[in-house]
Amino acid sequence: MPFSLIPRRLFDHYSQITPAYLKERGVTLLLSDLDFTLAAKKTRRPDQVLREWIAALEAEGIRFMIVSNNRSGSRVTEFCADLGVAYQGRAGKPSPRGLEAAMARAGVDRAHTAMLGDKLLTDMLAANRAGVLALMVEPVGGAVTPWQKVLHALQAPFKAVCRRRSAGAD
Repeated sequence: MPFSLIPRRLFDHYSQITPAYLKERGVTLLLSDLDFTLAAKKTRRPDQVLREWIAALEAEGIRFMIVSNNRSGSRVTEFCADLGVAYQGRAGKPSPRGLEAAMARAGVDRAHTAMLGDKLLTDMLAANRAGVLALMVEPVGGAVTPWQKVLHALQAPFKAVCRRRSAGAD
C-alpha cells in the first residue's frame, strides 16, 4: 500500500468530474466523501446539481457510493437515502478498510474504482493506500473555521505537486 497524500487530479468542484473522464480511466465505481466534498457539513438534503451529476454518472454505467468517517450516521443516512445511493459508514479513513468494504459490497476491484474527497490526510491517503484513483476537490463552502484554514494551508504544497504532475498528463 503506497503512502502518498498526493491526489492524481485536483478539481475545483465535483461537477467537473465527468462520466467521460471516469470512463477514459476505466472507472465503474466512484466512491466519495460527503462533508465538504459534495455538500457543506451542515447540509441536510442534496441539491439538484448533485442529483443530476449522480444521475449522469449512473446513466453512463458508473456506480456511486458515499464512504464517510462520520460517526453520527443519521444525517449521512438520510442524505444518502434521499439521493438513493449506498453508504459505507465509519470508514476509518485513512485506513483503506472502508474503501475495500465498499468495493466488496459493489463487487468492483480497485483497478475500476476512484475515490473522491476534499482532504489529503483522510480521503487521498486512503485512496492511495487502497490503490484506487485518487481525485480531490476543493472543499465545498471553503475553509470556515480556524482549523479548516490551517488544514488548507498545510494541503497547499501537496496540491501544487498534483497540479504540476497533472498539467498535460490528463
